[in-house]
Amino acid sequence: MLSARIRIALRLVAVAALAAVTAGCFQPMYAERTDGTPALREKLMGVELPPITDKPNASREARIGVEVRNALAFKLYGNATGMPPTHRLVIRFTTSRSSLMLDPNTALPTGENFGIDAQYNLVEIASNKSVMTGSTFSRVSYDMPGSYQRFTRTRALRDAEDRAAQEIAENINTRLASFFTAGT
Repeated sequence: MLSARIRIALRLVAVAALAAVTAGCFQPMYAERTDGTPALREKLMGVELPPITDKPNASREARIGVEVRNALAFKLYGNATGMPPTHRLVIRFTTSRSSLMLDPNTALPTGENFGIDAQYNLVEIASNKSVMTGSTFSRVSYDMPGSYQRFTRTRALRDAEDRAAQEIAENINTRLASFFTAGT
């Protein structure tokens, strides 16, 4: 029988050997490449974001579409404006609202849920073929203090819309980064 110290030492050696073997497999997503392939940031900057045009002009949903597009553009490009496009990202979405709580005295809602369901399609510009499709969603809740105050209700809804749009942009950005890193 091996003593407990020897077994622990053998386990540590096995873990160190496994770590040494797999250390070259892992690399940061946003790291600069030395083999000449474009970095993830450059690939993301090649994604064109056309305006979301399937919503009526000057509607609440049109404003949400602009918010989603702007948030995603900032996540993809940062302060830059992008590079010559290699891909086009087409986004479509629907919104929903539901009351969570009602005031028993006034029967007015005091808490609501706002949701966005988005579908996106990444098209390679050179071949005009879809290379990735997906869907994502966001649900945010918001309170309406003073249910008789119209402005607070409107502002609470708008803040919820903005938070949901940011979440949708983050979800799509993460999926695009995964696609450009792994190719799937």
